[in-house]
Amino acid sequence: MSILNETSTLSGGVEIPKLGLGTWFIDDDQAAEAVRAAVEIGYRNIDTAQAYGNERGVGEGIRTSGVAREDLFVSTKLAAEIKDYDGAVAAIDGSLATMGLDYIDLFLIHAPQPWEDFRGGDYADGNRQAWKALEEAHRAGKVRAIGVSNFLQSDLDSLLENATVTPHVNQLLVHAGNTPTELLDYCESKGIVVEAYSPIAHGEILNNPDVQAMAETYSVTVPQLCIRYTLQLGAVSLPKTANPDHMRSNAQVDFVISDHDMATLRDLHDRDYGDSSVFPVYSGK
Repeated sequence: MSILNETSTLSGGVEIPKLGLGTWFIDDDQAAEAVRAAVEIGYRNIDTAQAYGNERGVGEGIRTSGVAREDLFVSTKLAAEIKDYDGAVAAIDGSLATMGLDYIDLFLIHAPQPWEDFRGGDYADGNRQAWKALEEAHRAGKVRAIGVSNFLQSDLDSLLENATVTPHVNQLLVHAGNTPTELLDYCESKGIVVEAYSPIAHGEILNNPDVQAMAETYSVTVPQLCIRYTLQLGAVSLPKTANPDHMRSNAQVDFVISDHDMATLRDLHDRDYGDSSVFPVYSGK
């Protein structure tokens, strides 16, 4: 069975495909074509964000894909700077309008802090306000599932103090070389499904000779090994690409990494993101 047909079940009962298409850095005018190509290949999980600036194109791709809306899983994210209830309500409706969709399958708070203060100050109250807006959208049927992204355990604990819905998802930077084991275990204990973004370490892990050597032992590419790694961790994997050949290759992960090699990859520390270190999610600040 192809990974493109496999799903995980969120705590609210919604099914989420285990492999999705990330769309960060895909321009709005190219996003529709990329989404249509992915759907034609067999992808049913498409991830975007307000911050990506391509919701319009992603929505167009969904609407013109030729596949029934209910057979596709579409995620977007509330801009990290929005830390108030009214702003969040308006932004949720804004995403629906921009994408031209009647509902969104998964809506996330993009980060616990605004990007200019990532891992900085205390925005707990703002996150609770944004979460209230997401809970209301969930109850209203505008959103089928709700979650967070880049939230540490302390951020989750703070949110859960007043939440009526435990986040269904936490989308995190997870890849061979950066495996937040304690956070993954904590999310599992709360019934929170983890989505792994940048499972190929924003491309930098392609240069790791140890990972290259391991991939060769399985007769797979480094991206295939890395995607399979995140899947075997129990995460939903979201490699990003606009290249249909890469989309096809990324879905060819019908092999199993041994327990020994999983342990090796889990213990690997490789967080050199090259020029991408300018982005807060890679620099940690």
